[in-house]
Amino acid sequence: MNPNAVELAYPDQLFIGGAWVPPQTSASIEIVSPSDETLVGRVAEARQADVDRAVAAARRAFDEGPWPRMTGPERAAVLRRIGQRVGERADQFARAWAVQVGMPYAYAAATAPFSKGYFDYFAGLAEQGFEELRTPAQGGACVVVREPVGVTAAIVPWNAPLATTLLKVAPALAAGCTVVVKPSPETPLEALLLAECAADAGLPDGVLSVLPADREVSEYLVRRPEIDKVSFTGSTAAGRHIGAICASRMVRYTAELGGKSAAIVLDDAKIETIVAGILPNLISLTGQQCAAFSRILVSRRRQAEVTEALAAAFRDIKVGDAFDAQTQMGPLVSSRQRDRVCGYIAKGAEQGARLVTGGGRPAHLPKGWFVEPTLFEGANDMTIAREEIFGPVGVVIAYDDEEQAIAIANDSDYGLSGAVFTEDVERAYAVGRRIRTGNFAMNGRVIDFTLPYGGFKQSGVGREGGVEGLHGFTEVKTICLPRPPGHLGG
Repeated sequence: MNPNAVELAYPDQLFIGGAWVPPQTSASIEIVSPSDETLVGRVAEARQADVDRAVAAARRAFDEGPWPRMTGPERAAVLRRIGQRVGERADQFARAWAVQVGMPYAYAAATAPFSKGYFDYFAGLAEQGFEELRTPAQGGACVVVREPVGVTAAIVPWNAPLATTLLKVAPALAAGCTVVVKPSPETPLEALLLAECAADAGLPDGVLSVLPADREVSEYLVRRPEIDKVSFTGSTAAGRHIGAICASRMVRYTAELGGKSAAIVLDDAKIETIVAGILPNLISLTGQQCAAFSRILVSRRRQAEVTEALAAAFRDIKVGDAFDAQTQMGPLVSSRQRDRVCGYIAKGAEQGARLVTGGGRPAHLPKGWFVEPTLFEGANDMTIAREEIFGPVGVVIAYDDEEQAIAIANDSDYGLSGAVFTEDVERAYAVGRRIRTGNFAMNGRVIDFTLPYGGFKQSGVGREGGVEGLHGFTEVKTICLPRPPGHLGG
């Protein structure tokens, strides 16, 4: 067994309705380290019968249990306790990310303690209440209230499993929903650790279930008639399929999907700012993130300078085992993902893109699912500039003027993220307003769960994070009365 394996209290059981119970079958999921291809652990695998149990428990807890009927402050107290437990176990969460996905442990350990803040933030929103008094034109009073949407299916991807789980579970619980979490089979550990924290914090029975399982179980969960809301993060292809299922019976859903984000480099940008803003975004998580700046738009005047500076920085990246303190970029999550990325690299060469640096396996890493940071020069009509690669592969694309740069940035099926590199704040804002994307920044990328996050076009539907993320787990009800109720000043 890998020495960095994360121990679970109940690895052979599922968390259903607030209790650890044996699965309906003996099926299990093997977790393999992408750094050295060794067995990390094994957990119970959920099947359809387990989904039935979890959904039934969530339905009872929502329809009959105390959780949706508690006040916001009462729910907030429980959320803060969960957050406290999550914070106390931050190192376990960090190790889980490193050993399952290959995220360098040093980075994972630095960011994991912030996970407690998700629960504190949404607890604070719950404490503010969900009622707003308005005066209609006809007189009298109307109370606009937000009520929990109901039983929620939270389907989580493998690339950043803790953050994406918390962006669904924390606001859903704050709103008063009950939640069935379906983590990816590549990364079940975080959701199971979270279940241990929730149980220890006294979350009422039935409110949370965790079902590690394959993609077929995800679809079965989404199709269950008891589900009122689906929150999905993953590929655009899977998002379209889930969206069609939800639309067939008008189930509410949020989908945070793929991206092919553009970083627009204006001529006044400093070279050190460009490298410092683009490089971490493109190689973090080995490029396995939907908001990666995989299209780098540079004026022809500065194309050679910027390309060589980025290439030099790529060559200096220390690629290695996730638990090596010197590692800056780890492996891809699986052999299948490595083959996918290598296929795109080959496609870029076939279509005439110029390989500037990278493109192969690091020579010093004979085991593990590694690929070098890779940079091409090419055109926006090439496959490597159109499709989401989900690996550390960027393409430099030349433009003639700012208008053309904006047109190229918007010439994409996606619209998730993006950036402009410049020294002029006013110019950055003006460019940002013209880019058809849900998230945009100057000289880099801002990640903050208190802000709404999501995409235009095929990058998704709805938003996660911030007040908007909480509202996604509510329904709006308008109650009109002759006068305000007493507790609202009547």
